Amino acid sequence: MAYEKVSNILKMAEKANTSAIAFNCNDYTMACSVVEVAEELRKPVIIMLYPADSFQKNCCGIAGFAATVKELVDRVEVPIGLHLDHCSDFNAILHAIQCGFTSVMYDGSMLPVEENIRLTRRVVDAAHALGADVEAELGHVGFAAQSDQEKEDLYTKPEVAARFCRETQVDSVAVAIGSAHGVYLETPKLDLKRLEEINKATDCPLVLHGGSGIPNDQLEQAFRLGINKFNVGTEYFQLYYDSIREFCQLNADKGNVLDLPLFVQERLKAYLRVKMQLSRL
Repeated sequence: MAYEKVSNILKMAEKANTSAIAFNCNDYTMACSVVEVAEELRKPVIIMLYPADSFQKNCCGIAGFAATVKELVDRVEVPIGLHLDHCSDFNAILHAIQCGFTSVMYDGSMLPVEENIRLTRRVVDAAHALGADVEAELGHVGFAAQSDQEKEDLYTKPEVAARFCRETQVDSVAVAIGSAHGVYLETPKLDLKRLEEINKATDCPLVLHGGSGIPNDQLEQAFRLGINKFNVGTEYFQLYYDSIREFCQLNADKGNVLDLPLFVQERLKAYLRVKMQLSRL
């Protein structure tokens, strides 16, 4: 099966009054685990790449990652989307689309609203001409370690969201309602009333970033109130690290690294079987 457009997956989620889940991955082991469990459970999912993992950390190449995921997607029948996560570089976004990414995120959340609208619209025009979807961010989803989720002045305002979506024509928008990237210092509390107001103000599918560590009951409410894409990264990467460490401890005297991928995938897939059940797709 070919990649499914992320916008189509979000329409499926909206129709089912739920959220698709998007997992940050940066190699074959992580992506393979997501695809195989998605096929097993028959649940559409989205695989994301954070550009710094390619440009700065040498985890993978943009074109190579797209080709790797495409090879996996061709083996299954369940809809799988491919998305470039937070990126503020116009040329890098175009490069990712040309390499096979069918969805990209332009992050202008730290800019003044007028500038965010102008630059987001530039990306939308270019991406749509190439057949790709665009996610943007309005308000700012910061970092849990800095307690950014407590800064309500950074939260998305419903009336601004309505204007932003209308003028940019984005396919989805990430909103700031109390979540944050990374490991939370305290249990987060989503501003669900604000989310409901944003959802009423715009027809654009809404995205929740900073999904690791949010209690399931809050997530279920958020999905019913308009969140159609839910990003998971931190806890998935932490499990990957913990699984590698466990393998090394168990095989310290054997030195056979070739058994590592299957060992790690077994643990990742056990986690994914539970996490994907949050979506009612």
